[in-house]
Amino acid sequence: MPTMTFLTPCVFDHGAVKQLPVILKRLGAARPLLVTDAGIRAAGVLAQAEAAYGGPFPAVFDATPTNPTEPATRDALALYREAGCDSLVALGGGSSMDLAKGVGLWATHEGPYEKYAAVSGGAKLIGKIPPLVAVPTTAGTGSEVSVGAVIIMDNGRKETFVSANLIPATAICDPELSLGLPARLTAATGMDAMTHCIEAYLAAPVNPPAEAIGLDGVWRGIGQGWLKRAVADGSDKDARWHMMMASYQGALAFVKGLGAVHGLSHALGRLADLKLHHGTLNAIILPHSLAIIEERGAAADKLARLAQAMGLPAGAKVSEAIAKLIGEIGIPARLSEVGVAQAHLADALPYAVSDLATGSHTFPFAAADYGDLFRRSL
Repeated sequence: MPTMTFLTPCVFDHGAVKQLPVILKRLGAARPLLVTDAGIRAAGVLAQAEAAYGGPFPAVFDATPTNPTEPATRDALALYREAGCDSLVALGGGSSMDLAKGVGLWATHEGPYEKYAAVSGGAKLIGKIPPLVAVPTTAGTGSEVSVGAVIIMDNGRKETFVSANLIPATAICDPELSLGLPARLTAATGMDAMTHCIEAYLAAPVNPPAEAIGLDGVWRGIGQGWLKRAVADGSDKDARWHMMMASYQGALAFVKGLGAVHGLSHALGRLADLKLHHGTLNAIILPHSLAIIEERGAAADKLARLAQAMGLPAGAKVSEAIAKLIGEIGIPARLSEVGVAQAHLADALPYAVSDLATGSHTFPFAAADYGDLFRRSL
């Protein structure tokens, strides 16, 4: 099976999880804490990882919340220390992988942890963390190869932590672990990957290699139809392979930056009473962000190439095609359908404006622009 090194080594193929013990041994990891969630355990995926590992892990934290939090990170860290662990295995979606990164950071750095957040300039303070092997079970966040982790802190902020030292030591991408993922979750995580590819491609910073990777991810997921196939048939091994690849590509691409979709999604995702899924938020907001970019006449050449990668006819609007796609795969069209109300704007707005992703949007995105984006998405 191919091993690709871009940001970090990635073993990618059906059955790749069987390489876990070899990889841990190579990293000198003798007592890993496995970080996952209750759904992964219930679905039998944890059992698959244990079979590959050769038995039970020294310790398992399976209480990862939908959006990782500082209290959950502390609980996992307590287990890590109690069990005498020296390394981490993250098994699950982006939440489990981000929480595992948080445990690694918490285990090797002194608090308060807000000082390590990207908006505080904390990236330069983040040193090495224990060896981390990331094993995604969804095709969405790409956190297995990304420099970042997003955690809701005690202060209420959904902080992004960014450092090359947070990149997992090795990623194991085994599409078989995503077989049978429910259609709605497949759709939401798949659109998370597509949003990464699209926003990174349109982001203001210059990085042609990252743009090429993002564009290929869009071609794979949308242009070639693999996202719709994965949603329609959870047992389609080829569709799972291509969508896990598109997710991987999205994370490679967004080293370049993201945009306002993520700025607003992060701001709304921190609302504890709603417990909103990040990929679903991205999917709902994306067509409206694209419509604003189209109306401003920004990045016209890039939008034309994006339309081509999506397989659209000449003159078709990318924003309208994305809106049509999310309806076809069963994602709500409006934020109001998932519980967001006009009253949430005042609380979310300052977080969105100051979010790390906002700084790399296609064009400078101010509070008034976010107000417009929120109203369109609601």
